[in-house]
Parts: sequence; C-alpha cells; structure tokens
Amino acid sequence: MDHAADAMHTDLMTITRFVLNEQSKYPESRGDFSILLSHIVLGCKFVCAAVNKAGLAKLIGLAGETNVQGEEQKKLDVLSNEVFVKALVSSGRTCILVSEEDEEAIIVEPSKRGKYCVVFDPLDGSSNIDCGVSIGTIFGIYMIKDAGAARLEDVLQPGKNMVAAGYCMYGSSCTLVLSTGSGVNGFTLDPSLGEFILTHPDIKIPKKGKIYSVNEGNAKNWDGPTAKFVEKCKFPNDGSPAKSLRYIGSMVADVHRTLLYGGVFLYPADKKSPNGKLRVLYEVFPMSFLMEQAGGQSFTGKERLVLSTGSGVNGFTLDPSLGEFILTHPDIKALDLVPKKIHERSPIFLGSYDDVEEIKALYAAEEKA
Repeated sequence: MDHAADAMHTDLMTITRFVLNEQSKYPESRGDFSILLSHIVLGCKFVCAAVNKAGLAKLIGLAGETNVQGEEQKKLDVLSNEVFVKALVSSGRTCILVSEEDEEAIIVEPSKRGKYCVVFDPLDGSSNIDCGVSIGTIFGIYMIKDAGAARLEDVLQPGKNMVAAGYCMYGSSCTLVLSTGSGVNGFTLDPSLGEFILTHPDIKIPKKGKIYSVNEGNAKNWDGPTAKFVEKCKFPNDGSPAKSLRYIGSMVADVHRTLLYGGVFLYPADKKSPNGKLRVLYEVFPMSFLMEQAGGQSFTGKERLVLSTGSGVNGFTLDPSLGEFILTHPDIKALDLVPKKIHERSPIFLGSYDDVEEIKALYAAEEKA
C-alpha cells in the first residue's frame, strides 16, 4: 500500500482551512474577513449548482428585464445577483455592495454592517449560458475605516487598495481563484465533498506567452498601437513563431486561460467604445489585481502621453504656459485608476509581463511621435 499517496488524498487543503491558516498569521485578526469569504464561497457553490441544472430547471432564457448596462438579463443573472446580495448582507461583515446588475450601490442597514465593501459581477459572460460556454463570478473586496458612516465614496477607490480579489469559473469543473494580497491560489470544487480543494497553489503566469485573446471583430475600430500589436502577434518580424488566437468571449474563461498558460488578454478602447467596454470596479480591478499578484501586469492605454524607458511607464500632461510636458502619472498601472462612477468603464490589457510591456512600448512610441 502506498501510504504517501493515501496521505495526499486524505490531507486535503480546503479553502476554509486555507483561509484559516492565513488568518492565523495575523494574531490581531477577529475572523471577520474569513467569515466574509465563507459567504462568498457559499454563493459560488449555489450559483454553480444553478448553472449545472439551468436547462432542466428552465433557468435559461430572458427574465424580461434589462440591467443598468443595457444588457438583457438572463434568469440566471437575476438569480445569481440575489444569491450574492443575500449571502453578503447576511454575513454581517459588509457595508456597501456594488453589483453589475444593480444601478445603485447597496448600502447595508446599520444593524448588519461590517467594515468591508464588495464589488462583484454575479454572472460574467451570461450571454454564453445557452451554449454551455464557461461563465463565472468576479469579485473584489475593499476595507473601510468607519463602517458606521458608509458612503458611496468609500467604494470609489483605486484597485491597489483592494484587500482581496478573485473569480469563480463555472465550466467543466468549478474553479475558484483567489488572492488576498500574497500570491494567487486556485481551488476546484469536489462535488462529492461539497468543498473547494486547493489544486493550483501559488499560481505564476509565464513571463511571456504564446496566446493572445481579443475580439478581432472590432479590428476596424482599433487605435494604432492595438492594431500594431495584434499584427505583430500574427506576423512577428523578429523570427519568433506567431501567437495563437484564443477568444471565448467570457472574461473569466479568457483570463483564467491567460493566467495559467501565459499570453495577453486585451479589450481596448475603440471608435465604438472610446472609454472601453469592461467595468472598472468589478471586472478590470479584480482581474488586474490577480494578474499582478501572479507576476503579470495590467495597463489601460488611456493616458495622453505615455513614456516607457524600459523601467515602468509614466504619464505626462502638457502645461500650456510652459510649453512642457510635466510628470503627472508616475508608473501607470490599471490598479492606479480612481473611478468616478460605480459602473465606469475602461480599456484593459493584462497578462504576461513581457507581452504587456510590448503594448506599453507601442503606445509610448505613438505618443512620442
């Protein structure tokens, strides 16, 4: 009998055990964060079960309403949103909730308030529900100092202030990827146990990838740097092999593949969507947080004058009185954005460090010219 192999199968690192181990590193912790995460995990399990039986339970199709983004809501969208809102409020650890499905932020009643703000997309990629493509939930967590005086401004923070971010992908398996600011770990749901088990410890994205992921149907509306980068992916001029195009159309699935295999995911601004299409708070920030924690990077491409000399990217603004560009945005990253509205949009380029550096260099070259 292989006792070592048996030990591997019996000594399981569940997500609950993992979070409690992390909590033990902070003696002053009261367990609030662990309780909040346990409610998010419960919501993910509920939605996973609903997704798996959606066709049988007639949860596929339109609910007859349109959400704040102008998108027709699927029945699963509505159900998933209700599940997460109720799970988060009942945790007693949240004060403000921002969901893609709700026009206004939800301010939790004082008796149930805690010190955390949660921003989330309850069911990303829901247009793919009917055809069985992977979809998912994206979330980010902020902490505020005064839960008693919770205000909308408390959630309009840069992504670098997040204390945790993650996503749960509902596909051939149910996978939850989480970062609490010290690396990225992936957990897979074991249906027989009803528990998420650590299957991808300390995920690190390759420094350079062989895949690019973008909706090429928008190519005619792209700006110069984006078009040049995609052209270089397909027809490299340095003798390297061409990159492969992989695009699912579900951000969770595309970013998950990028995180594990390397490469770059891009949803740039274009003539049709000059501010980009993905939402800052609950799509761009959480995914950028995870990518940077895994050793990659993210970039918005929106700054007016962007200059890179190989050691980071900096933004300059023209002072008309001096006729000079003044440094106003040192070391630009997607996580430095400060959103002004809860449903604000932004372009995003994220993935392997070297691939994103190439995109930064193309934007810098165009602005310099």
